[in-house]
Amino acid sequence: MPIVNRIAEFHPEITAWRRDIHANPELLFDVHRTAASVAEKLKAFGCDEVVPGIGRTGVVGVIKGNKPASGGRASVIGLRADMDALPIEEATGLAYKSTIKGKMHACGHDGHTAMLLGAAKYLAETRNFGGTAVVIFQPAEEGGGGGKEMVADGMMDRFGIEEVYGMHNYPGMPVGQFGMRAGPMMAAADYVSIEIEGKGAHAARPHLGIDPILVGAQMVNQLQSIVSRNVDPLESGVVSICVFQAGTTNNVIPQTAKLAGTIRSLTDEVRDLLEKRVREVVEGVARLHGATARVSYHRGYPVTRNHADQTAFAASVASEVAGKDRVNDELPPMMGAEDFSYMLNARPGAFIFVGNGDSAGLHHPAYDFNDDVIPIGSSYWVKLVEKALPA
Repeated sequence: MPIVNRIAEFHPEITAWRRDIHANPELLFDVHRTAASVAEKLKAFGCDEVVPGIGRTGVVGVIKGNKPASGGRASVIGLRADMDALPIEEATGLAYKSTIKGKMHACGHDGHTAMLLGAAKYLAETRNFGGTAVVIFQPAEEGGGGGKEMVADGMMDRFGIEEVYGMHNYPGMPVGQFGMRAGPMMAAADYVSIEIEGKGAHAARPHLGIDPILVGAQMVNQLQSIVSRNVDPLESGVVSICVFQAGTTNNVIPQTAKLAGTIRSLTDEVRDLLEKRVREVVEGVARLHGATARVSYHRGYPVTRNHADQTAFAASVASEVAGKDRVNDELPPMMGAEDFSYMLNARPGAFIFVGNGDSAGLHHPAYDFNDDVIPIGSSYWVKLVEKALPA
């Protein structure tokens, strides 16, 4: 595997950065320590410009090549890594485990940040490309929409970014392999909360009340029929009710109940259909039983949709790093969500997965980013810049 030799030399140093970030996890936009460390390193590397505070706590570094842009795919490309952790208690027992109770890097953002820092160090040192590489360190991927905030803060226009690329580790995919696809790659993630109002009564006299638990149970059953009976079988959709709260004792029919869940889709058409049918089902079931229901429907991250030309290019770069037979450019889409989608909606680009080996799954308390992936991911970033922006 043609790992960049200089990156291989950096491997122990990048690993130390990664483990320091892992031991000091921060949530959402509250990534002040991580962002400060990132900015300090980018300045030490000699980046031409280092700008903190983009999208509240994001950091952007600008690295100019040793030649003007000429004949490449673009004159400026962006490379993005996420910095935030999750509100999970770590159960790894590692020497560098989280030092903060109830917080851990259970999704590998520590590794993503470290790999991009390694690439930035190399690119600032060699500058063997034309044009400009912009390294993007984003807060609040885990539900906060940090990618949206950075785009809304004018990042793309301010730094002249023409194409943008992202990368995420993939547990279960062998180390040294990559996977991606053109078109929808990860789902839109929407959220619904349903408040049911019935009529409380003694449990021995149910005929005098309107049971919100019965109403809620019927809603859950009917909501599960939406995908199987309203969505084209060749399309994808998920309706998962994950919260059902009602009652406080065993002999009282409660007045209210609450349901909540997530709705996933891979196309705008299915997304619209699911929202429409969820509302109709909830209102119809409530009315049938004489209850009332209030639906709060929140549209979260949009579909992560890779652009065809940039996907083909990214796959070719990954093939140079890993070998063509270790790059799957037709990876099936998945119903998880990713707020890199906002950047892909703002500029053409591509999102790629890199194998994390036989590790615990993402968002699991025993998960840990595999440090063997570091030279692979950093080499991918370096080659992407040098191929996209030839000197």
